[in-house]
Amino acid sequence: MPFHYWRTNRLTLRALLASDITLFQNLDDEVNRNVDMIHFPQAPEKQMQWLESEQRGKIGDVFRWVAETHDGELVGTINTFACNKRYGTFKYGIALLPEHRSKGYAAEMIRAVLRFYFHELNYNKATPHVYSFNAASIRLHEKLGFMQEGRLREMIYTDGEYHDEIHFGMTASEFGQLYGKRMS
Repeated sequence: MPFHYWRTNRLTLRALLASDITLFQNLDDEVNRNVDMIHFPQAPEKQMQWLESEQRGKIGDVFRWVAETHDGELVGTINTFACNKRYGTFKYGIALLPEHRSKGYAAEMIRAVLRFYFHELNYNKATPHVYSFNAASIRLHEKLGFMQEGRLREMIYTDGEYHDEIHFGMTASEFGQLYGKRMS
């Protein structure tokens, strides 16, 4: 089977399309809280403005992908940010539609993006953070082989409480030891 960065065993990661607005409209409050925060309702025009700004791209290696099954069913999104070429570090965020959680899709998406940033763009370290109430994401990052590198106490307020921000890290060499150069 030929190797493709943007195609995993079950998913294709592709650029954002205008029709993907439905993906973001279908993300629930749990995702919004895990990724950022719960926002005030927005008019469809405002949502499209945000999507258009995402499509235009960002500076440097910041990018947003949409993940879909090979049958074209939308699964979720993953985006990179805080990409610093000088230090070789980057962060990412991931969101899945409720019906696609706990199926291994997030791990596939993360490994594909890590492989590209480490093996093609020459980044040295991924440094995502997870909020302490997001037990599923903590387990996912530990299972993927990330090291917990720090904890900032009471950094986010949501659902009536303050929560810690947990920082994870994985270097390119650690990724190579765990996953090699090619996708299986």
